[in-house]
Amino acid sequence: MVGVPAPHTGWTFITSHARVLAAIADNPNIRVRDIAARCRLTERAVARIIADLEQDGYLSHTREGRTNTYRIDPDRVLRHPAEAGLTVASLLSLLVHDESERTRTPTGHL
Repeated sequence: MVGVPAPHTGWTFITSHARVLAAIADNPNIRVRDIAARCRLTERAVARIIADLEQDGYLSHTREGRTNTYRIDPDRVLRHPAEAGLTVASLLSLLVHDESERTRTPTGHL
């Protein structure tokens, strides 16, 4: 069984909602337990975030046996007025990478 992730202290650039959405975009069949481990959140927090995203139409799911398959609405517009007109797809294009990109050593160049 996976334990409660170590808490992060200090501020971050990305919200937990965005992290969960990115984890689902990487794998639409990902388990809540695996999202929690990847995002360093509790399973309960992930479940609440998924409920938020589904309630506002950013995410839906279908149940196939014991597996949930999630579907993200890429055309849904982000909620904050500062991001007016930006879509979920534009956010995910910054956050979702294939595995080779994620494990590559950063060069330090912008």
